[in-house]
Amino acid sequence: MTPDWLKWIRELSAIAQNGLAYTKDIYDRERFERMQEILSEMISARSDGDAPQIKDLLSGEQGYTTPKVDVRGAAFSEQGILLVRERSDGLWTLPGGWADVTESPAEAIVKEIREESGFTARVVKLAAVYDRNKHPHPPNFFSIYKCFFLCEITGGAPSDSIETDGVGFFAEHSLPPLSLARVTEAQIQRVFQHYRQPNLPTDFD
Repeated sequence: MTPDWLKWIRELSAIAQNGLAYTKDIYDRERFERMQEILSEMISARSDGDAPQIKDLLSGEQGYTTPKVDVRGAAFSEQGILLVRERSDGLWTLPGGWADVTESPAEAIVKEIREESGFTARVVKLAAVYDRNKHPHPPNFFSIYKCFFLCEITGGAPSDSIETDGVGFFAEHSLPPLSLARVTEAQIQRVFQHYRQPNLPTDFD
């Protein structure tokens, strides 16, 4: 679970970002910018990150602070659930990624499945909306909502992409090593339950 120090830094960062978004006072702006510098140094001291790079990351976030949105698609065949292997860590996950501002959630996941696996799909159901920080993922600085969609494969064929170098279908109890930053075994087991029981209500939190 998220360590307390990261929760405190995340909240202070949101205060600084929101302050920069709304303040009209030049002196308050300097104070909020200095707060971001201190937070960058604190994060760097507790991680392998470089303070100037972290500051660039923080200052790149503008406007009122809201959670980021990650979409994941659960598509099935007779062999099991569709997973892709990430080039970045060599581990497996549900197809997905950040939602883009020009897309609806359904459009985003259909695009991610096509780009990462080669399959075309349509969205059938929103299975879950989870707060990433309430699930056993590795800590992340940002607050993230994870949306899991049940999808039906409509065509296409397996193919690699810039981000993925493997595509496969796996049985519920024969999963490959998972990219835990993206998906957990419990989350995959839950979408299997939604697949078997389509009338289950959408999970949240």
